[in-house]
Amino acid sequence: MEKAEYTVANKSDDTVVCYSPTMITTNGVWQGDNPLDYSLPLFILQLTLVVVTTRLLVFILKPLRQPRVVSEILGGVLLGPSVLGRSVNFANTLFPLRSVMVLETMANIGLLYFLFLVGVEMDLSVIRRTGKKALAIAISGMILPFVIGICFSFILHGNEAEPLAHATYVLFLGVALSVTAFPVLARILAELKLINSEIGKLAMSSALINDMCAWILLALAIALAENDSTSLASLWVVLSSATFVAICILVVRPAISWMIRRTPEGESFNEFYICLILTGVMISGFITDAIGTHSVFGAFVFGLIIPNGPLGVTLIEKLEDFVSGLLLPLFFAISGLKTDVASIRESQTWGILAVVIVLSCAGKIAGTVLVTTFYHMPLSEGFTLGLLMNTKGLIEMIVLNVGKDQQVLDDESFAIMVIIAVVMTGIISPIVATIYKPARRFVPYKRRTIQRSKQDGELRVLVCVHGPRNVPTIINLLEASNPTKKSPICVYVLHLVELTGRASAMLIVHNTRGSGRPALNRTQAQSDHIIHAFENFEQNSSFVSIQPLTAISPYSSMHEDICGLAEDKRVALIIIPFHKQQTVDGGMEATNPAFRTVNQNLLANAPCSVGILVDRGLSGSTRLAANEVAHHVAVLFFGGPDDREALAYGWRMCENTGTSLTVLRFVASDESLPSTTELPPHVHDQDDPRILTAETNGVQEKRFDEEYLNEFRTKSAENELVVYAEQVVNNGEETVAVIRSLDIQHDLFIVGRGQGMSSPVTTGLTDWSECPELGAIGDILASSDFASTVSVLVIQQYVGLMPHETAAIPDSPPGQPDDKHANRWTPQASGTATPVF
Repeated sequence: MEKAEYTVANKSDDTVVCYSPTMITTNGVWQGDNPLDYSLPLFILQLTLVVVTTRLLVFILKPLRQPRVVSEILGGVLLGPSVLGRSVNFANTLFPLRSVMVLETMANIGLLYFLFLVGVEMDLSVIRRTGKKALAIAISGMILPFVIGICFSFILHGNEAEPLAHATYVLFLGVALSVTAFPVLARILAELKLINSEIGKLAMSSALINDMCAWILLALAIALAENDSTSLASLWVVLSSATFVAICILVVRPAISWMIRRTPEGESFNEFYICLILTGVMISGFITDAIGTHSVFGAFVFGLIIPNGPLGVTLIEKLEDFVSGLLLPLFFAISGLKTDVASIRESQTWGILAVVIVLSCAGKIAGTVLVTTFYHMPLSEGFTLGLLMNTKGLIEMIVLNVGKDQQVLDDESFAIMVIIAVVMTGIISPIVATIYKPARRFVPYKRRTIQRSKQDGELRVLVCVHGPRNVPTIINLLEASNPTKKSPICVYVLHLVELTGRASAMLIVHNTRGSGRPALNRTQAQSDHIIHAFENFEQNSSFVSIQPLTAISPYSSMHEDICGLAEDKRVALIIIPFHKQQTVDGGMEATNPAFRTVNQNLLANAPCSVGILVDRGLSGSTRLAANEVAHHVAVLFFGGPDDREALAYGWRMCENTGTSLTVLRFVASDESLPSTTELPPHVHDQDDPRILTAETNGVQEKRFDEEYLNEFRTKSAENELVVYAEQVVNNGEETVAVIRSLDIQHDLFIVGRGQGMSSPVTTGLTDWSECPELGAIGDILASSDFASTVSVLVIQQYVGLMPHETAAIPDSPPGQPDDKHANRWTPQASGTATPVF
């Protein structure tokens, strides 16, 4: 195969590149071929370089709260003529002119399918349901920046241009300045924990309307740009586009609905149908490109007509990771590769650039504040909303790239607009995080623990679930918790889902909240399974109410969502699964290390009691006879607030006629108690305040233990299913031996975490502790060495409210006594907990 020969001929501003079309793949370096002379190996190297560079920048800029689109554009700028591309050898070797066509073609294919996915996931009913406020904010946020774009078009484009060409330029500039990037905004709101706040929902609704208006303006701008010879051609383009949309709605959508009906529920879709739809994306792109609109418009419309449901889930499963993770960064990187900062030569232009950034940002803020003031919203919220509406991203890059391809924007104008997009998007997250601190109204309530909850009052429990495997044991645990007419149980089921890097994930979450449908992502099947299981439990049980929700956020901040929801719903107990699960041979293996981080953060910040459930199965309540016991529960009592909370939960369970309860109190023998002669010399100093405090607290806790145990024994004396026993032990080894003897008799252990408590009966148990978050006893019970079929619930009591302090009861109106110093937890901003029922 002959070497590629290409020549570059400069005719005014045009560059003609000639190369051999036969040089696609190489014969190998051993044949003397240079792989970079061939299009396929060169493209693979370019794609790898782009992905590695952008991912590296994502990692570097993550602490600065920068969205991924900023890193992807900056990656292209870094590889382009502005930085590394200034080296002629680098540019000619890795990004030669002959490779541009292949690179841009692949990037546009990725863009085509990404816009198709955005259309699939977008729920147009949200636009129909948005109020006048969101519509007014979207329109006012577009008008002022558009006017600013018109004013600066004369400075940037000059007055000597033809009227029609200038009108097209104004349209491109106006759209680029006034647009709000909906997927990027969703990601920013999620990271700032504002996605489900009022301001977040308003921003998302407004951005969705803004996006739709931008698409219409973009189609018009492309029609004018490609047919600038006569306005009649532009009219034909608009009419053809309208016809294409009508055919998609009236012909294609019913055909796809027929495919869905032909597929039985629960079965996978025929590969032929999937192939047909994916081909339809390409055909739609071809048609809209042929009639004079950009190909992405056709793909987007084709995505919009796909009905929400299992078909959408299947398409997203097959495409999203590949398109969003690999091909889409290529499009943003190409925008950066086209950006030559050096083309902005004059200092005057840099000044204009700064003014455009400030004024276009101020225009959106001013328009938004105007509307929010009219609707009597606080000025700070209006200003924050205006900042959020300045988010740029995908659609602006499409506008700018089309404008450059159509030669509406020159190199200088293109570079200016790309820099504006990066700067405006880059500054939003840090500024909003700094200036906007949502005033979360702290509602004090005293039933933060089971011990303080009334026996004849409602018990509110927040149950966290990672997957369907956690569900059966949790349902049986709730069933054993004795819901009665006097003391019903209100359960908030929170499905915990990791927020991945995909911007579309939050788009789905927001639409789910509005539409009442499950989220269309890869966790939909799990969510459906979990929700149906708990709904069946609610239908088959009396005095239990279930409210399923989904929290989508990064694992590092997921505890904030759980704490925020617990505070809002005023629950007494949070139950969350242990990060290990039982294997077939009876051992314990870690499922996801991030789960452990969530549990540890939750224990440190929870506004109520927390129970970590070590799931080894818990039998159901099916009985052959009315007097047959279904659950055998053991409470291991060592003393302290956590153990009293564990006893309170066990006490509630024993009221159930199908549950037997054994309370085993471990008491230290006289020999194991330290004598005063064994204490270090400084301990004898009775004037040491630390020693006095420790002794006082120890005596006080012991008194609380005795009082609560006496009350429990008195009130449950006549219950034949309750057994109370005391076991005298000398050390931790004897304690473990006693627990092992209980193993075969019970199916659930309830133990206190015992944080901050020390006792001779647990001596030596913490020396080899694997999971300190479970406490000494919980760690022993959850270890792989403790081969057992007994589930374990490790409880930590909320100790923010002392017995002598007051607080409002859950149903009390605002204005009740507020204990400002009682809570050790600092309320966080509302998280991404989203109802899915």
